[in-house]
Amino acid sequence: MAANTTRATILGAIAALATGAPFAAQAQSVAEFYRGKQITIWVGYGTGGGYDTTARLLARHYGEHIPGKPNVVVQNAPGAGSLLAANNLYNLAPKDGSVIGIFSSTVALLPVYGDPKAKFETLKFSWIGNIHRDTMACGVWKGAGQNILSLEDLIKAQKTVVFGSDGKDAPLTRWPLFMKNVLGANLQVVPGYKGTREINLAMQRGEAHASCGMFESTVRGSYMNDYKAGNLNIFVQTGFQRNVELFGKATNLYSLLKNEEDIQMAKLVFSPAEMTRPLAGPPGLPADRLAALRKGMLDAIASPAFKAEADKINIEFSPMSGEEIAATLAGLMKTPKSVVEKASVVTSKP
Repeated sequence: MAANTTRATILGAIAALATGAPFAAQAQSVAEFYRGKQITIWVGYGTGGGYDTTARLLARHYGEHIPGKPNVVVQNAPGAGSLLAANNLYNLAPKDGSVIGIFSSTVALLPVYGDPKAKFETLKFSWIGNIHRDTMACGVWKGAGQNILSLEDLIKAQKTVVFGSDGKDAPLTRWPLFMKNVLGANLQVVPGYKGTREINLAMQRGEAHASCGMFESTVRGSYMNDYKAGNLNIFVQTGFQRNVELFGKATNLYSLLKNEEDIQMAKLVFSPAEMTRPLAGPPGLPADRLAALRKGMLDAIASPAFKAEADKINIEFSPMSGEEIAATLAGLMKTPKSVVEKASVVTSKP
């Protein structure tokens, strides 16, 4: 879906909210406010990927754990690696708890870099929580024809390896560019795809060879068949002092970094990915509704019904509270300016 079409869809949804049965006044209790109503979750990516799958799983259980038991639906709003959804949530969504959203935590940190396209202040979002804490990795399709099995292999590759991405400023662009400009990996990033599902199809067609954003949960879900078949090889993972057993001998990126500045940059670039599915509301949500949304998210994820569904896709969810994700983001935003400036260069230079 083109960005302008998505924007029109979102604006239409906002208009429908405004012209439909109005929400009651602020004096209502949380239960009175939500009873018989609907919460919409804007997902900054297309259908079928990890963000979409996780959001729909939460949506099926979330309403049962919010006072008033509202219906919860998902609306996909892809664009610019979820930046469109973040901007629209901050600036266009009603500030009453009827619309919340999921977008990349890397996008949430764009204001640190002074990116003018980020039309928000990160810490003013009403952070509800993080649905899942995960570890990011990158995968290559059938070795890119060069038997690439590790990050060292990518660095030594004779032919340029093409990485698919969903936007120029998106994590799927910034992550491989870090490997290119800090470690000398022989790669090129091609943006323009609408999420991991399209990139997967592009790899199968030979248009792209590789992609980052291969979280453990994503591999266990959307990519497990290809991973088991040996079509998709995970060659690098980015957990700080943590390796994922599923990823086998994939190189830990930090093992190749030579100095403290590079490690600080890597933490700024890659550690936000551990806040894998952040859930936020627009600024200024009423405190009681925000508290209810925060508790409802944690309660839903802890519920037997949610866990039963999660077991079917082989994921053990590890959520973060709203307070925890807000504190983590605040800490990352205190990164020294010199490190931020260098990280900005190495994650944007083609």
